[in-house]
Amino acid sequence: MSLTVAIQMDPIEHVKVDADSTFALALEAQARGHKLLYYNPRQLFFRDGVVGATVRPLAVRAVAGDHFTLGEPSAVDLSVADVVLLRQDPPFDMSYITTTHLLEKLQPKTLVTNDPGQVRNSPEKLLVTSFKHLTPPTLIASDPALIRAFRSEHKDIVLKPLYGNGGAGVFRLKPDDENLGALLEMFATFYREPIMVQRYLPQVRQGDKRIILVDGEFAGMMTRIPAEGEARSNMHVGGKPVPAKPSARDMEICAAIGPELKKRGLIFAGIDVIGDYLTEINVTSPTGIQEVKRFGGPDGAKLIWDAIERRLKAS
Repeated sequence: MSLTVAIQMDPIEHVKVDADSTFALALEAQARGHKLLYYNPRQLFFRDGVVGATVRPLAVRAVAGDHFTLGEPSAVDLSVADVVLLRQDPPFDMSYITTTHLLEKLQPKTLVTNDPGQVRNSPEKLLVTSFKHLTPPTLIASDPALIRAFRSEHKDIVLKPLYGNGGAGVFRLKPDDENLGALLEMFATFYREPIMVQRYLPQVRQGDKRIILVDGEFAGMMTRIPAEGEARSNMHVGGKPVPAKPSARDMEICAAIGPELKKRGLIFAGIDVIGDYLTEINVTSPTGIQEVKRFGGPDGAKLIWDAIERRLKAS
C-alpha cells in the first residue's frame, strides 16, 4: 500500500540523522513507497471546518548535513493524508494541547498517531499514576506542607516539573540538603502546575532503562547511564546509552501497561524504568528506536509502520 504521510515535527534542519526517532520513521515510510509531507506545528490551521497545514513535500536520506530535501510549500486539507505522525517534541503546553484538539478533528478518516486525544489525556508523568503497583512512592502537590511531610517520610527525594521533559528542572534532594524551600519558591514562580515528588531510587546509578513498546508490545530496550556527578540519565545531559536485556520485572511492567496503551491508540511509547519501578510513560514524542536497533535490538521503525498499516487495513 502506498500512503500519503504528513509529519508534524520540529524543524527538520536540526535533526540528528543517527539518533532521531522521527527521522527513522520518515526513512522507513519512504522506503515503503509512501509520500511524505512535512510541516511544523506553527503551520497547522483550521478554516471553515477544514484542518489544514502549509506542507512541503519531503525526501530524506541518512547523510548528516544533507539529510533532507523540501519541495515548494502549499496549504492543504490534511484529510488528504492517510496518516499524520504527531511527532513534535514537548513542552506539553497549551500550544501542544491545541494541536491535539485540531488533529482530533481529522479522525477517523485520517489515522493520527499517536492518537491526539489520548496524547492529550496521557501526560507522561500523570499516566503512570494509573499503575500505582508499578511506581515508586509519589506525590503530586503544590502545598509545601505536604511536600515537606513526604520528604520527612522518604528522606531522599526527587522533584520534577509535572509537564517538563528531557530532565529539565529535575532536582534530587538528599536528606541533609537545605535547598527545599528555595526550590519550592522557584517552582511556584515558574510553574502554575503542581510538582511531582518521588522517592529517590538509588538504582538509577546502574541506569535508567528506556523500553520501547509498539502497539502495546515489548519492542526492545536500552539503558542510559548517568554521567558522574549527575542524577539525571537523559542523553543530552551526558547520559550514556548501553545495551540491555529485559528482566522478568521489566516484562511484567510491559504486560501490565501494554493493553491500556494499545486500547488508547498509543502505537509508539517509550517507558522509563529504574530498578523495579516504572517512572514515566512517554507518548508525546518518544525516542530511542535508533539506539535500540544499533545495539542489535528490533528495528522499531519497521515495527511501528507494520502496526500503522495493520490499523489502516482493519479500519
